[in-house]
Amino acid sequence: MTFVTIDEIRAARERIKGVARVTPLIDVSAIAGRPLWLKCESQQPGGAFKIRGAYNMMSQLPADERARGVITYSSGNHGQAVAISAQALGAPSVVVMPTTAPAIKIEGAKKFGAEIVFAGTTTLHRKAKAEAIAAERGLTMIPPFDDPRIIAGQGTLGLEILEQCPDAATILVPIGGGGLVSGVAAAVKQAQPRVAVVGVEPAGAASMRTSIDAGEIRTLAQVQSIADGLLAVRPGELNYAHVGRFVDRLVTVGEEEIGAALRWLFRDAKIVAEPSGAVTVAAALREDAGFGGPVVAVISGGNLDPSLVAKFLS
Repeated sequence: MTFVTIDEIRAARERIKGVARVTPLIDVSAIAGRPLWLKCESQQPGGAFKIRGAYNMMSQLPADERARGVITYSSGNHGQAVAISAQALGAPSVVVMPTTAPAIKIEGAKKFGAEIVFAGTTTLHRKAKAEAIAAERGLTMIPPFDDPRIIAGQGTLGLEILEQCPDAATILVPIGGGGLVSGVAAAVKQAQPRVAVVGVEPAGAASMRTSIDAGEIRTLAQVQSIADGLLAVRPGELNYAHVGRFVDRLVTVGEEEIGAALRWLFRDAKIVAEPSGAVTVAAALREDAGFGGPVVAVISGGNLDPSLVAKFLS
């Protein structure tokens, strides 16, 4: 297994300059009652961290591949990032989304010129559909998490955190398919091994925890959570390997905890996060969290469907 290197992550950082933002790191220690910082990737173009990996990969494609077009499969945020990157690079894009995708994520991808196709409700459904369309039309696949160029792009977030909070002791990262945690952990552990990296999953979609515990990749029979961006039924192969090598600990959080974290972020921290982006805060606010401080919690996205705001915040 070849792991993404710190040099690849640093090179990715140069590629994405001017496209991905250096997002704010906000000190909320006073209101949290413990040393806690929030890394607000909700402030990225498209409202989530995904632009880092998508643009890093697509900017390296040969010109003829970009001209033919790209395709991806996504619950929403990666699809928006691919659409934004494709528009910036002059490439047509297709995004295969689940039939349950939030309207705000569908409209976000459409706004940047993507063709939207719907397929099933799981990662495997939309991946199969995307692969079929790619073969039929000659499009290049931009996978959401299981690719070294995607991982390297997401790893740029880890470099930023280390620079913005040099005293950080623990970094909490959401896990869906595992692209973000793979990149952040690879960057952090190769630059500052003393910093702990903790992956956080919804209890109803803990495919990485299940796989790591089993010692091999496992596919969950079903997944369910309000954290719609973290519903991968199985982790990527590269991501599984990176987590096994670089991540210190995996934890899960329940639905009530995620909801409480959403409300705390909105009411107390004045930050809008989607459920997938709030799982790290759910873990950080536990009375018995047991993380070494200072803690940085990655808010991975802020695409909260307006139609669900009242439901989540009530």
